[in-house]
Amino acid sequence: MLPDFLLLGAPKCGTSALHNALRTHPQLYLPTVKEPKFFLTDGPPPTSGGGPGDVETWAEHVWRREDYEALFADAPPGTLRGEGTVFYLYDRDAQQRIHDLVPDARLVAVLRDPVERAHSNWAHLREAGLEPEADFLAACGLEPQRREAGWAHFWHYVAAGRYGEQVEDLLEAFDREQVLLLRYRDLRDEPTATADRVCAFLGVETGLINGVPRHHVRGDVTGRTSGPTTAERATALEWFADDVVRLEEVTGWDLADWRR
Repeated sequence: MLPDFLLLGAPKCGTSALHNALRTHPQLYLPTVKEPKFFLTDGPPPTSGGGPGDVETWAEHVWRREDYEALFADAPPGTLRGEGTVFYLYDRDAQQRIHDLVPDARLVAVLRDPVERAHSNWAHLREAGLEPEADFLAACGLEPQRREAGWAHFWHYVAAGRYGEQVEDLLEAFDREQVLLLRYRDLRDEPTATADRVCAFLGVETGLINGVPRHHVRGDVTGRTSGPTTAERATALEWFADDVVRLEEVTGWDLADWRR
């Protein structure tokens, strides 16, 4: 009772919406527990340290194999089993654990403009009362010392959005035919067609998902819902520019809109 496919991160890229849409497909089975985080550890997760709220999040890990397999116990015969956990793409150890346990799994990753993703990540934690830094760029600047102090992946606003590095590593471990990369804007703007792309990739019938549910758009601390300001974007782009080029080389995508 192990998964046939996995939805990879990064956070704030629509993984939850895609998970909920795929759950409506009769030939697919995804457990009600989203983000079991099984492949993020090879044993019990930490019980202390980290940043605000990290201990509580670590406690949610389904880290015992028997508990993980139990998530799929109710899958009807003949259905494909899958789950979605952000950070499976970002965490290279998780990539290796996936390869070791389910080497034939199909992998779906949704990628979003990295500046927008980082800002949305920061705004989410800010609105939840966890992010103590009220300035987006300042919060990003704190990332090196936070990582050194063992703060969890969700605080890695910049590193989590450097997809070029992550995808390169993923494609070294898995055949390209096993990996489907999607752009967040396609999931947002053409949800039914994008869901059909995922179904075709997984080898199940298309045309059975009518759309991808929209999730609440969180306002940040100033009430904006449109992302970073022009000035914030110009500064943050410097952290991602080289990696965007790298991702273009790996995927063949034109990401000019990400570089503006």
